[in-house]
Amino acid sequence: MKKSLIALAVLAASGASFAQSNVTLYGLADIWVGSVKTETAGVSTTQTLMESGGVNSSRWGMKGSEDLGGGLKANFKLEQGFKLDTGAASAGQAFSRESYVGFSGGFGEVKLGKVWTAYDDVSGASDAMFDSGALAPMNIVFRSVGYSGNPGNTIYYASPSMGGFAAAVSYSLDENVLGAAAVSSLNLTYGAGPIAVQFGYQVEDLDATSDDTKFMRVGGSYDFGMAVAKLTYGKVTDVGNVNGADTSEYQLGVDVPVGPALTVSASYAKSDDNAAAGDQSRKGYGIAAAYTLSKRTFLYTGYTNNKFSQVSASDDTVSAFAVGVQHKF
Repeated sequence: MKKSLIALAVLAASGASFAQSNVTLYGLADIWVGSVKTETAGVSTTQTLMESGGVNSSRWGMKGSEDLGGGLKANFKLEQGFKLDTGAASAGQAFSRESYVGFSGGFGEVKLGKVWTAYDDVSGASDAMFDSGALAPMNIVFRSVGYSGNPGNTIYYASPSMGGFAAAVSYSLDENVLGAAAVSSLNLTYGAGPIAVQFGYQVEDLDATSDDTKFMRVGGSYDFGMAVAKLTYGKVTDVGNVNGADTSEYQLGVDVPVGPALTVSASYAKSDDNAAAGDQSRKGYGIAAAYTLSKRTFLYTGYTNNKFSQVSASDDTVSAFAVGVQHKF
């Protein structure tokens, strides 16, 4: 006790000050029940499932900031994904989604650690059907071979918004590890009034390969009042680090507010590979609805049907019907 009092007296005498800080515990729980029908090589299978993450992946985390004065803050975030249906942690990591420390102020924000890339931040911004992981056709048919989402060892910077314009860049080190990828990413966004536009670009330089896989995506939306039109166009170059293997893809969608609590959304997406990438195509359509119960809870339902066409082989299909609930805390 005496030592503690002496230490406090020394700090007080030295004029040391303590900045204000806060820590928040938060999370998102999302689960759905439904039927999934698949047809592969002419064999049809139907499953009744309960799965986590119908619209968004379930997660929990801690985040906080400390006011350092002069408009400068120190920030941290630790976020873990999990399966709500089984309780299992995602990816077998302590914090599978994000873990970083950084600073923010009038200059923007800097993050250091495991974070979503600048491309990740905008890739689904103009996707209809609430960018649902389980139902939105864009998330089912768009190319993802070799894609690195929220990699580790990342340096990230986001600018402040200026007249509706903003930008972000990130770089993820491969640390000279064989088989690891150095990931360079950027985004440019604009949002004002009824218009929103996003551009994202990501280069994945896989160690020991000469052809970098490049992901480009442009999205936009326009709010007409009675409906919000959405469009996404994407291009993947050197798919799987194969020279000349390219994919072009697009998504068209619409959100229609039926009432103050109910929104109906529909989407169509298509993705085409050139000959070097296998000359395959994927397309899908779907419709979904979300009903808001409160600021933190909503119900949703939807149907999606997706076809995968292959050269010299029968088409594969995946369709699903789901009913779910999401709650934030």
